[in-house]
Amino acid sequence: MKKVVVIAFALFTIALQAQEKAQIPQISVSGEGKISVKPDQVSINFGVENTGKDAAEVKRLNDETVDKVLKFIKDFGIPSSDFKTTDVSLNRNYDYEKKKYNYRASQSVTIILKELSKYDGLTMGLVDKGINNINNIEFKSSKLEEYKSDARKLAMKDAKHKAEDYVIVLNQKIGKAITISDTTQAYFPQPMFKMAMADSGLPGNTPQKETLAAGEIEVVANVSVSFILD
Repeated sequence: MKKVVVIAFALFTIALQAQEKAQIPQISVSGEGKISVKPDQVSINFGVENTGKDAAEVKRLNDETVDKVLKFIKDFGIPSSDFKTTDVSLNRNYDYEKKKYNYRASQSVTIILKELSKYDGLTMGLVDKGINNINNIEFKSSKLEEYKSDARKLAMKDAKHKAEDYVIVLNQKIGKAITISDTTQAYFPQPMFKMAMADSGLPGNTPQKETLAAGEIEVVANVSVSFILD
């Protein structure tokens, strides 16, 4: 019986010690790092589209326009590594009002323009060559990874500063960090932009217009940190 009691006491002592060890005084805080940077690149996705009654004719018209567009892009000085076809399709659609089938050929291309000052010349040239629409414009930075690293460092400093603010009134200090969690959400730049075509008119009579407002890209990092209390 005594042996059983001793074993039970030993198990209780071990459990108590484990519990005390688990209850380490600590503080958990979150931190945010935010950097606003000016973009130095713009991604332009545009499309060429033709519709008609004959599939071969529709495709031929679309291919001719795309050929002109791609030649213009090369002549404009865009490296081949900075533009690519992102979608090609030829679909048959039924018009319920006319009760006839028609065909739609489309192709989209994405360009990475690394000189923002050439935006107007590029887009106007694309329109002149026959593109139907500009689907999406996204501003980017060639140093994004560097800015992400800086934002993470700022987030850690913010978390440490918050922890120090909380414990100073208790006459305590924060010790080592025991857990660090990156809670940053997926990064989607949301710069401000506007696009407008210049007014038509005779050469020399159309005033120069500024049609692009790149704004800024906001790079954000978030962390959760637990510090030991000394």
